[in-house]
Amino acid sequence: MAGIGLASFLSDLGHEVPTALLPAFLVRTLGAPAAALGLVEGAADALAGAAKLLGGGLADDPRRRRATAVGSYATTAVLSGLIGLAGAPWQVGVLRGGAWAARGLRSPSRNALLAEAAPQAASGRAYGFERAMDNLGAISGPLLGIGLVAALGVRGAILASTIPGLLAAAAIFDAARHVPARPDPPARPSAFPRPRVRAVFRGTLGRAMAAMAAFELGNVAATLLILRASELLSPSRGERAASAFALALYTAYNLAATLASLPAGRLVDRRGPRAALGLGVGLFLLSYLGFAAGGAGALLPGAAFVLAGLGIGCVETAEHAAVARLTPDELRGSAFGVLGAVQSVGNLVASGTTGLLWSALSPGVAFLWPVAWMAASLALLGAGGRWSSTP
Repeated sequence: MAGIGLASFLSDLGHEVPTALLPAFLVRTLGAPAAALGLVEGAADALAGAAKLLGGGLADDPRRRRATAVGSYATTAVLSGLIGLAGAPWQVGVLRGGAWAARGLRSPSRNALLAEAAPQAASGRAYGFERAMDNLGAISGPLLGIGLVAALGVRGAILASTIPGLLAAAAIFDAARHVPARPDPPARPSAFPRPRVRAVFRGTLGRAMAAMAAFELGNVAATLLILRASELLSPSRGERAASAFALALYTAYNLAATLASLPAGRLVDRRGPRAALGLGVGLFLLSYLGFAAGGAGALLPGAAFVLAGLGIGCVETAEHAAVARLTPDELRGSAFGVLGAVQSVGNLVASGTTGLLWSALSPGVAFLWPVAWMAASLALLGAGGRWSSTP
């Protein structure tokens, strides 16, 4: 379990460096228009979502999930680092898309490996620890990027980010070696097996997925939270100071997510994943109500950011633990792949719809969209019956 958590930390530490530097590298170094950044990131996110679903079929086979996890961690590291050698925006797009596709492909295998390694009674703490390490990497990566840019320049910093990424691949390789092999794993005849989507949406897991999907349809991108905080703070602080303070609040969001993940895991182990998921969704509901209400001063957006950070720490831990507990091993990879696809599609719909409502009506009205989906998720959690674990 520790090795998988370390891999998540090192991988995020590595790929957050090019992520943080990508806007400046594309626009200033390569002279691309701002629209190119949106195109590159949108395409990369779409590829990652599709790869999560496809990776679920590979992760159903215990033998393939090990090779997929190690290979994808290494591929993400190499392709992300090679962005530092790019001489044209299209090259950045190809490398970023390939890196994010590999990142998506590895997720079901990593999560299935963690389910193998952790006893079911401790699955909440296992996924809480992995999420905490992932969020810690997201905090540390941009800080590492600042130091690397000062020492090596932008291109050198991006190239150097390959090192922690390759260390992550080594960590997941070592962790996979220590996961007990299941006797006589089932053979998968096809070279690239399809995920078993229909089976995932049956029974208890299907009811759990419905509640998770409702949450994801209201889980807007953090960039919209940053924009809303900036708008609320600008009248009293000025545009530049408000933007800087909003970015500081985003750091607080990631820190809150890191601190919430382990307690959320303990709650999963004591009360089950539905309790932790419900807590996280409730925290998001309060956060979005705050962003919808608005108001002058830093207190309201600050509290809303922290509530959202605590909420995502609870939700991500609960979602992963629920899939691990509610699926047999031979279906677990597909289930994690479906979860990843639901997250990607839901986030796209949530952010796109909120952005359109923002432009057409007002920010306050726009945030009522995620508020409604948080309420729907809570209703589905309350009506879903008991979530019995798979033996």
